[in-house]
Amino acid sequence: MMVSAKGRYALRIFIDLAQNQGDGFVALSEVSKRQDVSLKYLETIVAALVRGGLLRSQRGISGGYRLSRDAADITIHEIFALTEGSLSPVACINCGDGFCNRADICYTKQMWVNVDNMLNNYFKSVSVQDLLERNIEEIGV
Repeated sequence: MMVSAKGRYALRIFIDLAQNQGDGFVALSEVSKRQDVSLKYLETIVAALVRGGLLRSQRGISGGYRLSRDAADITIHEIFALTEGSLSPVACINCGDGFCNRADICYTKQMWVNVDNMLNNYFKSVSVQDLLERNIEEIGV
């Protein structure tokens, strides 16, 4: 599993908006300056997040972007689903039956399924608000 820059920057966008939106919309140029990320690159990321319903946008002088829901109600899983697609450790567990002719005899398949489930469940348990509050506990394995 490797989270791309797009996924990492999306998290930074959400944290920035949650910290700065108040009751209004935040100009993406302000986010770009605070996060030191190209405005053009952020525009491509927020477009997917708006289409996916996690951000709202408004045009005009007081326009910009804001979270579509409370930060506590937006999970990291939702953000990654829109920016990363699958974070599965191996391709074969996302491709359904017929992808691998060895699936029936694969000794490692269930391990990969378990890893995928752990990642997805973890990202579903962490919200933007948790990140804001640095409310992420260290987990021992």
